[in-house]
Amino acid sequence: MAPRKTPPPAEPPSREPAPEPSKENLDHCRRCELWERATQGVPGEGPAGARLMLVGEQPGDEEDVQGRPFVGPAGRVLRELLQEAGIAAEQVFVTNAVKHFFFEPRGKRRIHKTPMQRHIAACHAWLEGELMRIRPAVIVTLGATALAAVYGGKIAIAEARTRKLASPEGVPIVATYHPSAILRVPDHDARVKLRATLLGDLKRATRLANAP
Repeated sequence: MAPRKTPPPAEPPSREPAPEPSKENLDHCRRCELWERATQGVPGEGPAGARLMLVGEQPGDEEDVQGRPFVGPAGRVLRELLQEAGIAAEQVFVTNAVKHFFFEPRGKRRIHKTPMQRHIAACHAWLEGELMRIRPAVIVTLGATALAAVYGGKIAIAEARTRKLASPEGVPIVATYHPSAILRVPDHDARVKLRATLLGDLKRATRLANAP
């Protein structure tokens, strides 16, 4: 009787390539319901091969209208901080974990709402596509939503700032607060302290990105 042949090991299931996170593709995205009320999808912006990638939460009101990331009040604070940190804004890739504006209408105003987990999950393929295309040396996560989206799990920003973190692909993560938090803090001293924290984290990220 001939010996039985051992079957070859099963091949792992093939992984679908991340979709191209282009403006056209984002505008046609129907992965969740946010497209229904948003003006448009907002892709990331910056040079291919940027050493630093900054990931925020979602587009705000002005970003939704203009179709560009970080052009509103928080974006202006971010650009001031980048300048103070000695980082050329045009050499950084900026994007958001969620690509459509999630808001609640109040009269003529559109009030920001924190994206839900299903929105983050639905947009993850777009973020993954940007990471694969840019291949940054360091990812700076701005706020808790961005940190959870990039890191792949929930962790407090205060704790994340004291640990060495990396994305599932092994890219170092520098976690910090969203620049919009500076605008919301009513106390002057607390606002100055938070601004200094963000500035310090950006400087740390660029040192890490430029390390040999």
